[in-house]
Amino acid sequence: MKIPFRSLYLKIFIWFWVAMIIINVATFAIFYLTRPTPIRRSWRDLTQVGPNAQKAGETYEQSGKAALAASFDSTEKSTGVSATFFDENGNELSGRNAPQGTPELLARVAESREIEFNFAGRDTLVARPIVSAKGQRYIYVAHIPRPTFQQGLQPLLLRLLVILVIGGIFCFWLARYLTTPLLKLRTTTNELAEGNLGARVADKLTKRRDEIGQLGRDFNGMGQRLESMVKAQQRLLGDISHELRSPLARLGVALGLARQRAGMEANGALDRIERESDNLNEMIGQLLTLTRLESGTDERKPSEVDLAALVRDVAEDADFEARSLNRSVQIVWTEKCSINGVEELLRSAVENVVRNAVRYTPEGTAVEVALRRQNGGGDRFALISVRDRGQGVPEESLEKIFRPFYRTEDARDRQSGGGTGLGLAITERAVRMHGGTVEAHNAKDGGLSVELRLRL
Repeated sequence: MKIPFRSLYLKIFIWFWVAMIIINVATFAIFYLTRPTPIRRSWRDLTQVGPNAQKAGETYEQSGKAALAASFDSTEKSTGVSATFFDENGNELSGRNAPQGTPELLARVAESREIEFNFAGRDTLVARPIVSAKGQRYIYVAHIPRPTFQQGLQPLLLRLLVILVIGGIFCFWLARYLTTPLLKLRTTTNELAEGNLGARVADKLTKRRDEIGQLGRDFNGMGQRLESMVKAQQRLLGDISHELRSPLARLGVALGLARQRAGMEANGALDRIERESDNLNEMIGQLLTLTRLESGTDERKPSEVDLAALVRDVAEDADFEARSLNRSVQIVWTEKCSINGVEELLRSAVENVVRNAVRYTPEGTAVEVALRRQNGGGDRFALISVRDRGQGVPEESLEKIFRPFYRTEDARDRQSGGGTGLGLAITERAVRMHGGTVEAHNAKDGGLSVELRLRL
């Protein structure tokens, strides 16, 4: 799933994860800086070694071995620090067993006459030499336990990393849970925008009891109303167009009778009536075609269509008509390709674009038509391009010219009288029905270029 950098999904994921990282790092820092650290406890125990050593010497000389052992037991229960007591010959005087590493430590003290440490074992051993009030030399050895929770920074960082990874997975799932319904709603919205008026949000989303479920229900209601209005409009347009055919037919008959009975002086007015009648008849035909395309009621069967031959025939017919206007239509490039589609619709799509270009290209210029094969994304396309040499179309109107009845307000329409505003709309619907696209853009050196892209 492609996730744009500015998508709501990514924003939710990043903000949740950043918040979790900040909270965990702050908690870690507070714990690390304010905990009852083993280091502080070790220093406290170390500061008691000297007084405890003097107290042990006094207890031994005044009360003997049993009192010394009882004193050590009491100290161990209250502080967790055990001890042994040696004379200058290395004999243990309290009756306790010396921990491992004590002989080496005693030897170092006897040599240096200073306090010595041994950190090799499970406990920290501290040997403190003393001289009693009677002048006797003793060595007091404290066994300070090294707390199991005294850890370095690396294990704590490893735990923090594990917490962040697990939190990242949770945030990923949470962001996906929150944005998946919106992505589905967006997909349905795009389908509706592309003309699928029956597109609706799935029941799974509309049955939710939160705001997203309400949004889905509102969207379905909007889609239903939009579909009914568009279908009613199409039905009305089709009915009106169909009903106008009969009066126009009668008008043609009446026009013929009028020509027979009227004199020569009425021919000009009758010719004008005939032109306007033909224009109206053409518009009604285009309206019926557009209605069938938009409503999906066009029942013409697809077949194999030779696009090269179709483009050549359309260009030749348009060129014949353009010659009377001191213009021409030229095929500048063509490649052999065919498509499975409705030939009448494809011909109408190409013909509308070519005739539109002939209408707006200046006198003495040519409309250029090209048919090329293209490959892209594993698919093969036929690209039909039609270019005139006119003034072009304002940039803001390039997408609007394919809407029904849309006509630009610039000199293109005023000079030529313009068309009905339905030709390019029929082209866009016909091309879209064949799974293609149509685009218009202004050429760099002047004129409008319309491109029809059809999947082969």
